[in-house]
Amino acid sequence: MFPISFARSLVLSALLFAATLVQAAPKDTIPCPADPFLDPKLDHCNPLRYIASNVLTAVAFALITLVALTQTFFVRKYGAKFMLSMVIGAYTFAFGIGTRFGLHVHPDSKGIYIIEYLFVVLSPCAFIAAEYVLLGRLARYLGCDKYLMVSPRRITIVFISSDITTFLVQAAGGSVSISSNTLSLAQTGSNIFLAGLVLQLASFLTFTCIFFVFIHRVRTREPATWTMNASGKWHQDWRTLAGAMVFSFLGILIRSVYRVAELSQGFDGHLATTEPFFYGLDTLPLFIAVATYVVCWPGRFIGDGTPPDLAIPATKEAHSIESTPAEQKRL
Repeated sequence: MFPISFARSLVLSALLFAATLVQAAPKDTIPCPADPFLDPKLDHCNPLRYIASNVLTAVAFALITLVALTQTFFVRKYGAKFMLSMVIGAYTFAFGIGTRFGLHVHPDSKGIYIIEYLFVVLSPCAFIAAEYVLLGRLARYLGCDKYLMVSPRRITIVFISSDITTFLVQAAGGSVSISSNTLSLAQTGSNIFLAGLVLQLASFLTFTCIFFVFIHRVRTREPATWTMNASGKWHQDWRTLAGAMVFSFLGILIRSVYRVAELSQGFDGHLATTEPFFYGLDTLPLFIAVATYVVCWPGRFIGDGTPPDLAIPATKEAHSIESTPAEQKRL
């Protein structure tokens, strides 16, 4: 199953990234300050350059965990197991945020920082993967696969492979930057890391364009499909789900643009060393991206993505009078 295979890739990538960072981390040549809380902005041993706020960490951790638990319940109640990668990603993202409690107590701990950075940066890959699969399931549910610029199966394979690849590029860049003893090599590592982020952003932008082209083609070429559930409840109209996807895409795009801008300034730039930016432009947009599906859980709209029987009862009854047993069985 996709969620299992993706989770396996996620874990392997995480272990590789952690291994490169741990091996690459150089021994301190300058002693750390006796009091790391005195002036964290100038503390070269503090990778954040600030003391993580326990209040902000608690709020973010509680909200993201609540979303993860709610989505777990919805998987059991409404189905849509193809969204499990998002659920798993929500738990790992919450875990990454939770490690900031440790950074508050031990701001100079490289080990805690590596774990925090690993899970916070990697988890969005799981969110993005769920978006890829969801579009394919939606297209199959509508019977409009032909309007996708890329087949549903290839969307999953191509874009998830792209996600894993760009993450590994980021891992390589991060390890070079951390292990470097010269400014030029550190800058090279930073540029590699930035390239990985830019490629990930470009990949998701391409996917977003594919989504909008698909929606436009369904609206203009399949008017009956476009309005097929318009008279039902809001959670029966697939267009509500499509709107939620747009909202979710926007959150992921904001976060991706922020990460690119952040790294373009360097690991010690203003964006990277100012905590409100992290929560306002990274955590909050990602929270919105996944919380959107708490309100609009795909299982309530399209089930597992199986195409519905669009024939109205009266038509089925009238046709069954004159149809053959084989045709009746097919109905």
